[in-house]
Amino acid sequence: MVTEERHNEAAAYERAKNKVKDIKGFYINLTCYCIVIPVLIFINLRFTPEYHWFWYSTIAWGSGVLIHGLGAFGYLPFMSRNWEERKIKEFMEQDTNKNKWK
Repeated sequence: MVTEERHNEAAAYERAKNKVKDIKGFYINLTCYCIVIPVLIFINLRFTPEYHWFWYSTIAWGSGVLIHGLGAFGYLPFMSRNWEERKIKEFMEQDTNKNKWK
């Protein structure tokens, strides 16, 4: 019973650690976006003001930051780690069931 509780605590700690890692990655990505995009806008408007090419990188990278944020904060179920845990449990159960019949 004690080992099972410790295993659950270790699994919960690992999940929390991964969640913090995902959120930290999102904030790093967002910070880089907020620094680089204004630089690109300045370069574009300074050297080629007749063509606004900065919109392509702004929209593409911005949508990537948005999706990263939604996944990091758990709004996109397919980007969470829950499916990984479910699959691992499923494979372990299949392996256990195969070994029962042997």
